[in-house]
Amino acid sequence: MTDLMNTVASWPTVSEHVPKTMNAMVFREFGGPDVLHMETMPVPGVRPDEILVKVGAVSIGRLLDLVARSGKHPYASFTFPHILGGDHAGTVAAVGASVSEFKLGDHVAVFPLVVLGDDEYTRTGRSDLSPNVQIIGTHRPGAYAEYVSVPAANASVVPEGVAPEQASALASVGAVATNQFARVGGIGAGSRVVVQGASSALGLTTALLAKHLGCEVVVSSRHESKRKTLRELGFEHVFDAIDDDFSDRVRAAFGGGADLIVDNLGAPLVWEHGFDSLRPGGAMVSSGAFLGHTVPLNLQKLYTTGIRVVGVRTGTPESVAELWREVGRGFRTVRDRSFPLHDAPDAHRYVEHGDNVGKVVLIP
Repeated sequence: MTDLMNTVASWPTVSEHVPKTMNAMVFREFGGPDVLHMETMPVPGVRPDEILVKVGAVSIGRLLDLVARSGKHPYASFTFPHILGGDHAGTVAAVGASVSEFKLGDHVAVFPLVVLGDDEYTRTGRSDLSPNVQIIGTHRPGAYAEYVSVPAANASVVPEGVAPEQASALASVGAVATNQFARVGGIGAGSRVVVQGASSALGLTTALLAKHLGCEVVVSSRHESKRKTLRELGFEHVFDAIDDDFSDRVRAAFGGGADLIVDNLGAPLVWEHGFDSLRPGGAMVSSGAFLGHTVPLNLQKLYTTGIRVVGVRTGTPESVAELWREVGRGFRTVRDRSFPLHDAPDAHRYVEHGDNVGKVVLIP
């Protein structure tokens, strides 16, 4: 049975002495989960603008971990052996010479998108679109390990009372969710929000953030078992988005059309039913296309009702900061379950099977 409890795990303890070697889950060739193996690796060094993090928890990402491990990631290249793991949290074990904002023992969460320099996108707050970026765990060694070195700019101090599992589960998807709302604008108390595929890690975090902000929320899932779990998590309006009367049920729940539809799935029928649920001036936002890349678009309705379609690739430094402000105000997500790092192959199989509701986390 899936464990939906956010247990309070201990943050790793550190000292001024950093070991020379560590345990890490690595892979040396593309393939299935069995290509992952635990090995002894050197503890990474720390550049002047970096910190060394002793990892407390690292989340599994479908694209950045599972697809990358299989060799089918669309924009990644690896130097083997490689260590996966982007979204993570842990304790600062060392700081680079030019780092002043962190100290030994700080509890931090790390956002995986590394901005390499200024360009037209970063200067306008759209670093998520910049070509001058790297991803921790994709273009550089990740956090499926006891230690990882990361740019200090990618770390955020975690508020008191938040466990490393919770922090790692929020580190990336929480920033994407806050960026989705920021790009649409005006989402807050009283807004009417539909989240399609709300049992996924990103979908669930987005739906919970909408509730936290005081929105009216409708969520959907294609699977009855997951709809049952969503009801248990406190969502009142839980529908199947492929039902013919989905749009009518959304309007009945809201007393009118939706202000925002969040659709990270890309399934044509789900997209069409969501589009039909919008009020004039509403918006569709997408940060994924797991079930398909091409969807129908009624251009006549688009321009006659002023509907917007917005793509959001990932988070930005601004949305990361907003995320942790909301965490400080009590926002939390749901972790499905945790696996010890040495069971990473089993954890990958579990996520590939699709039974999880929320993030799956590895504990070194």
